[in-house]
Formats: sequence, structure tokens, C-alpha cells
Amino acid sequence: MYYIDLAVTGVSFGCMYAMMSVGLTLVYGLLRILHVAHAAVFALGAYVVVLVANATGSIALGFLAAVIVTPLFGIAIYRLLYEPLLRYRPDVPMIASVGLLVLMQDAFRIMFGEQGVTFRQNALSFTTFDFHGVTISAVQIALIVTAAVVFAGLHLFTTRTRTGLGWRATVSRPKIAASFGVDPVKVRYLNFAIGSALAAVAGGLVALLNNLVDPSIGFVVSYKALAIIVLGGLGSVRGTLVASLVLGLVEAYGTIFIGAWLDRDAIAFLALIVLLMIRPQGFTGARTA
Repeated sequence: MYYIDLAVTGVSFGCMYAMMSVGLTLVYGLLRILHVAHAAVFALGAYVVVLVANATGSIALGFLAAVIVTPLFGIAIYRLLYEPLLRYRPDVPMIASVGLLVLMQDAFRIMFGEQGVTFRQNALSFTTFDFHGVTISAVQIALIVTAAVVFAGLHLFTTRTRTGLGWRATVSRPKIAASFGVDPVKVRYLNFAIGSALAAVAGGLVALLNNLVDPSIGFVVSYKALAIIVLGGLGSVRGTLVASLVLGLVEAYGTIFIGAWLDRDAIAFLALIVLLMIRPQGFTGARTA
């Protein structure tokens, strides 16, 4: 049962990494930009959830506010930061993105303090269920269920709706999509809105899991997410999902064997390095000669 507990933990963390990383994958697939500032959106979503929940007493309202605020922030990042820099080399907007991340972290530190913010009422974090000897927390269930629902909905949106098909066409064949009347600017706005909302939900669930939001909440996750999208194959949503789940499981089971020498984050980065050495083109990429 202990190994099943670890599997549940690994899958729940993998779902969190997936919701965070897919936003990066969507932006890279469309603009070929490493959206490092996505970590700031993740942190903003977490802060909005905890602040609104503390003010209203409703965690649901906190998540609702987060998925309203963060898409607007994501669109603003594209409109004010990336769009003016698209005519330059890809590393120029990436550097600007790193600068925005540092700025936002310092802003969170100044506004909310170095120690962070906690939930005043958070029974959800301490609620657990026992299924035939396997203990799973309410937040872990929320992470897994939310990720499953979100990605199923995203799949239906991109394969069954006109807007979703136009979005996919813009990513894979932008000139052909434009010739059929698809507005690339609107697609980019939609891209940043959806990716930012996913990051906000992930940030809020991590805040519930830890019962804490501090200025560095998105820092380590962002590094992992960048490595995940490379491991999954740059621009591949399916590869990102697989890589996220693999990383979550490796973290969980790695604590058994090498947890005495390395912490969870170190195990994750070690695994990512080894996997990228074995398969540098990613899970869905083709090996080049």
C-alpha cells in the first residue's frame, strides 16, 4: 500500500506540473518563445486564490477570481511585453520574460512579505480519505480530477470546435490558417488566456496543498516546467503531459531509494538530466542524424 500511496502522490504532482507546463508548451508552439514569466502567472494565481479566500471565506470564489485575473494578466504580457519584441531574435523576448519574473517576485515580496500568506480557514488541506488502506488527501483528489477534466475539455475544444481547429491550424500552419481567415492575434490572446488560467489553477491547488503562498512559489516549478517541455518535445502538448507524469512518479519513488542523499527537487532535476541525456529530442521528437 505504501507504493500505491507514492503512486498517488506522484500522479498528483505530475498533474500539477502538467497544468503549469502546458501553458509554456502552448506559447512555445505558437511563438517559439520560452515563456519564463509563466512562473509569475502561477504565483499570481496562488496569491489571488488565498487572498480572495481569506477575504470572502470561500475557496471556490478564490479560484474563480484567479481564473478571471490571470488570463487578463497573461494577455497583457503578450500585448505589452512580447508583441513589440517578436521582430527580434527569440532570446530577446525570453530575456525580457526573465526580467518580468524577477520583477514580479520582488513585487510579491514587497507587498505580501518574505514569509508569505496562509489560508485562515483551510480544512481541505487536512481532509484525507482512506481507500482500502491507501490514504489520499482531498487536495490530491482535486489535482487529479481537475487536471483530467481540464485536459479532456482542452482536447474537445481543439478537435471539435471551429475556434479550436483554427488555433491548432495557426500553430502548425500559420500562413494557411491566415488565408482561411483565422486571426493570429486573437489566437495568441486565447493561447495566453488558457495557459494563464491553467497556471492559476495549478498555483491555487499547490497553495492549498502547502497551506502557504510565498514569493518563490513558482521559482522551482518554473525550472521543472521548462525542462518538462523540452523532455516532452518542444511544442507537443501530449509529450508535455507524459513528461509531467513521469517526473511526478520519479520524484515520488525516488524519495525511497535516494531520499537520504537528495531532496525531492534534486531528485527531479537529476532524473530530468538523465532522461534528456538518453533522449535529447524528447519523448515525441524524432532523433536527428
